[in-house]
Amino acid sequence: MAMANTMASTALLPSFDGLRAQAPCQKIASSAPTTSGSPAYQPLSVVADKRVQKRRQVILTEDVEYLGKTGALLAVKTGYFRNFLYPTGKAKLATPEILKAIRKEEDRKEEERKAVKAEAEGVARLLQNAGVFTLRRKRGGQGKQIFGSVTSQDIVDIIRANTKQEVDKREVTVPEVREIGQYVVEIKLHPEVIAQVKINVVGQ
Repeated sequence: MAMANTMASTALLPSFDGLRAQAPCQKIASSAPTTSGSPAYQPLSVVADKRVQKRRQVILTEDVEYLGKTGALLAVKTGYFRNFLYPTGKAKLATPEILKAIRKEEDRKEEERKAVKAEAEGVARLLQNAGVFTLRRKRGGQGKQIFGSVTSQDIVDIIRANTKQEVDKREVTVPEVREIGQYVVEIKLHPEVIAQVKINVVGQ
């Protein structure tokens, strides 16, 4: 009965991270007699489990030099996380719930980026379909030369007057205008959207 209890408790030993218990060993024949008359058993042995994860997905909870910024999702060595990042509070494990929340936030930001770009494309079409904007400048004597030049603020004002659309003058690129004629002005409405607006400078 004592031997049976020993075998039952052996089968219920808990498993450990990085270690695994070998299956209970089979009975082996023994030429040496035992006092109880029961067959002998091999002792339980514990060996390293090579299936332990070598890297873990983590999220940085603060900036870590040479590694990443707060909120970065990274794969790091298990030992580095266990011995440094986690004890110092610099990172936490990326659980399935956290990963799901990250993907949801990324999807939201992507939709927002698409909406901003689509709005910029709409403004670009509006400006380009508005035709040619006319600017009047005083002639500078004979020929086509004019007094002064055409500035970004001039472009902002004429666009507002003709389309009611506001644009940032810092994003307006005006070519050098020294005489009457037609010119193309570029307006950066978005990192990926640039509107080309035609202006006609006439003398007066």
